[in-house]
Amino acid sequence: MDSITIKRPDDWHLHIRDGKMMEAVLPYTANVFGRAIIMPNLTPPVITAKDAKEYYARIQTALPKDTKFKPLMTAYLTDSTDPDDIAKGYEENAFVAVKLYPAHATTNSAHGVSDIANVDAVVKRMSEIGMPLLIHGEVTRSEVDIYDREAVFIQETLMPLKEKYPDLKVVLEHITTSEAVDFVKSADDTVAATITPQHIIINRSDMFKGGIRPHLYCLPIAKREKHRLAVREAAVSGHKSFFLGTDSAPHPIGAKESSCGCAGIFNVPAAIETYLEVFEEEGKIENFEAFASLNGPAFYEMPVNEDSITLAKQNWEMENEIVIDDVTSLHPFKGGKTVHWKVQ
Repeated sequence: MDSITIKRPDDWHLHIRDGKMMEAVLPYTANVFGRAIIMPNLTPPVITAKDAKEYYARIQTALPKDTKFKPLMTAYLTDSTDPDDIAKGYEENAFVAVKLYPAHATTNSAHGVSDIANVDAVVKRMSEIGMPLLIHGEVTRSEVDIYDREAVFIQETLMPLKEKYPDLKVVLEHITTSEAVDFVKSADDTVAATITPQHIIINRSDMFKGGIRPHLYCLPIAKREKHRLAVREAAVSGHKSFFLGTDSAPHPIGAKESSCGCAGIFNVPAAIETYLEVFEEEGKIENFEAFASLNGPAFYEMPVNEDSITLAKQNWEMENEIVIDDVTSLHPFKGGKTVHWKVQ
């Protein structure tokens, strides 16, 4: 196959930051994707409908001219989030979903939920109005090994939550384990999962090949090979509950390579091409459009994008460094390596 044309894809999990960083990274998404779920973990976070509307306006200002890209805003769930504000924001289309970060689970999550019981009123209201809850599914207790945090969260928090609120729509974000795959496959249509390009390509050993590889460090952290294979199989399977979410998360090179490096992988410059490489390697190109363009809109009850994109078989080298300004640069996923497909 020399080329493939699919309905324009969407990114159902994306970090674009704010200010100059947002202005620099947003075009990579807008040039390929029709929509993207925008993560709310700014400093300060996007908590209220007012916050979301203001962030949306800044995004619109930063977008390239004549783009049709649409940002989909989310609310950052805290222990004191007002259920009425969430419901009103959803009704007014200020939010499409709420994001649950367990406190201190990842970047800018200090304001996150300290105990799921503290947000019961919000979750109950969301279940009643059909508003999706997007979950960073990890426990943060120090006694739980970092490689077990996702599996423990599913067992201790997510399963009881779904038993209490069976109608609650849930997206388990950036899944990394066979336990997550099994949970989603065994659930009904109210449960889905996003899958990143890095978690179907790297395992935990890749972070330490020849030394520490800080640009492969993200949260949830890459797991054992058996988990990578399970998530990879889920991505290419055609199963309707798995869809594209890059979790692209830009950090300056200096912040990634510091003595306490940031978690996050900036993958969007070649995200769609990277996914397609995996589908081709697995002999599942026929399932690529469903994963990239169809399953997400179906879960969110949104129309599929009307226009299409074409990717051609073409080798090109991902640049090793993307300059933001005089002091800030980014190292993209696959930086300095050959990519084998290219959006036309």
